[in-house]
Amino acid sequence: MLHALKAHWIAATCVVFVLLNAVLVAHEIYWLNALPAVLLVAWAMLTAVDKLVLFIAFATPLSINLEELDLGGIGIALPTEPLMVGLMLLFLLKLVLERDVIDPQVWRHPITVVIVLQLIWMLVCIVPSSMPMVSFKYFVARLWFVSTMFFLGTRLFRDERNWHRFGWAYLAGMSIVIVYTLIHHAQFHFEHDPAHWVMSPFFKDHTSYGALIAFFIPFAAMATFFPGYSRTRRGLAGLVLALLVAGLIFSYTRAAWLSLVGAVGLFVVMRLRIPVWALAAVTLLAGGLYIVNKDQITIALERNREESSDDLGEHVRSISNISSDASNLERINRWNSAMRMWQERPVFGWGPGTYMFQYAPFQASEDRTIISTNFGVQGNAHSEYLGPLSEQGVFGMGLMLALVVVTTLTSLRLYYRLTDGADRRLLAASFLGLVTYYLHGALNNFLDTDKASVPFWAFTALIVLLDLKYPAARKAGAEVSAT
Repeated sequence: MLHALKAHWIAATCVVFVLLNAVLVAHEIYWLNALPAVLLVAWAMLTAVDKLVLFIAFATPLSINLEELDLGGIGIALPTEPLMVGLMLLFLLKLVLERDVIDPQVWRHPITVVIVLQLIWMLVCIVPSSMPMVSFKYFVARLWFVSTMFFLGTRLFRDERNWHRFGWAYLAGMSIVIVYTLIHHAQFHFEHDPAHWVMSPFFKDHTSYGALIAFFIPFAAMATFFPGYSRTRRGLAGLVLALLVAGLIFSYTRAAWLSLVGAVGLFVVMRLRIPVWALAAVTLLAGGLYIVNKDQITIALERNREESSDDLGEHVRSISNISSDASNLERINRWNSAMRMWQERPVFGWGPGTYMFQYAPFQASEDRTIISTNFGVQGNAHSEYLGPLSEQGVFGMGLMLALVVVTTLTSLRLYYRLTDGADRRLLAASFLGLVTYYLHGALNNFLDTDKASVPFWAFTALIVLLDLKYPAARKAGAEVSAT
């Protein structure tokens, strides 16, 4: 019998599992059904981490956030976030046991330094937080995003084929969501109001849905002309690009439209090879002119009474309506609330992840809108910059801005040095995708979700690797910008 069991242990194990599971199911105990999936994931973590990360990229657009499992403001997105938790634990364990898990050059890169400082400051802000447990959970969630997509990404993307596999994996999942959304939306004749929820259950609302479509349009556009692709693959990329554009249009997401326009404008700047110092000077000049003429600009904007609607022209014109558009006015309410929260706790803020629980008392009566609530239960600060300001103080906002600035300078300097080719186009696609999010981040914030964090940190990792791949380009770029 022992000899027979040794020879047929797999079959015997399966029989025992089926019988035991049948008994448990008969008693309405279902957890053992998950064992095969758990074992498969455990095997993948030990033997095929790269494939598991690519699977996460594919599954992210299709993941479903279980709001009923929401604990302290952090929902559980299945199946992606449990997988990233496991990869984070594996990464931290290997970091303790092995010294060469991450290339020392990656650790020393300016972008990595800023990211590590963000994590450290977030950890510091947990101690004085108004809700320490919420802040701790928020920090852990950020840690599993960064560990999996940035640090493990710097290992995954050393194989250049994985750069493309990752983008295509996310696009594959996103294409399924867009097709589902368009079919669902067509049942309501592509009207404006249903556009807010027809992407459910995959996306919470149309703003995050539109933001991620805009994020991947540069990658899809690059793929249609990528020199290493076959004609068939380029044609497929063209179809995906058309699908993305259709999805973006019918998302009715004005912030996503603006972010894409901004990315196209920056691409023109890159093609014209305008120096970094000139771009910085123009940005500072524009900021100065706004500050000087702020009152006149506000008065001009208040004259706009165009409301968001099914008419795309009216919907575009409503972008600058700050007199009657409830969505725009509620954003201003959230921003002003964030500023008041920061003024009360300027150094450490109220704690990472706590804005949604604390902003209600900071709403001024003149800022409140028809969609405001007395208890402040409608979400976050609608800004990737003012959110950290209220939750982590001035240093939290400063580090977020530093990440944007350092990544932008690194990308521009490298792009200006590289000759036209595969790496330059991939750099442009990755950076412009990030630019859409940097701009969108002024109006919304989604880095606490897997939908945005997965591509955001992965594309940032790719820029770091490209910069390290061409160290001469990095040095020359610094010299050019200095002149």
